[in-house]
Amino acid sequence: MSRVTVVTGASSGIGEASARALAALGHPVVLGARRVERCEEVAAEIRADGGRAAAERLDVADLVSVAGFVKAAEAAFGPIEVLVSNAGDVLPTTVTETEPAAFAEQLSVNLLGAQRLVNLVVPGMIERHRGDIVFVTSDVVRLPRPRMASYVTSKWGLEGLARALQLELEGTGVRASIVRPGPTVTGMGATWTPEVVTPVLREWKRHGLMRHDGYLAPEGVAGAVVAVVSAPRGTHFTLVEVEPEAPVREDQP
Repeated sequence: MSRVTVVTGASSGIGEASARALAALGHPVVLGARRVERCEEVAAEIRADGGRAAAERLDVADLVSVAGFVKAAEAAFGPIEVLVSNAGDVLPTTVTETEPAAFAEQLSVNLLGAQRLVNLVVPGMIERHRGDIVFVTSDVVRLPRPRMASYVTSKWGLEGLARALQLELEGTGVRASIVRPGPTVTGMGATWTPEVVTPVLREWKRHGLMRHDGYLAPEGVAGAVVAVVSAPRGTHFTLVEVEPEAPVREDQP
């Protein structure tokens, strides 16, 4: 069944992979991110493969941009039935190192941006008694990591928002779900220099937060998003946690 879908943070990583996977199932997909040129490249590839896709610029920290994105998405394909809230950013800094303005900006993107979208999209879902909202969070909610203070704070808040929304949506026909990935190979952190990465990894190891060198591919997380959205009516995946499989040990028989 074709369901109009919007994916935020869709220019790379989990967002891009989720958009491709959902489009492959026949859902019309609108990709949103600040890097709209990259979103358009992905949308063009989806269309070339026979799917339906459009790209619109989206800055989730800007309410005007969010409103324009929602309006454009509905004009392209109709009422939104699936929202994949994936846009996010991360700073490799501690609580005391992070300037208050930068900390607030992280919260605006990672947490408040999701609420801006929900505020505009979910009321229509409730009226139609059908819809899925998927919040992509992080396993930092379960295992907080040092030197990621604003990111940890925002993801904790995002899961709080999702849990509250789940209660509010009971009996409406609309489902809100959390997909909580572990370490994933994405564009976030790609610009960090070795001088930044080295102390971060050293701190993670010191606290036992790096058990092995495995990382998730974005497609692995996208598979969880697809499973949540594709669950039959009467089934609600409230939380799906996805972790990377450890590399096979050479000393195993």
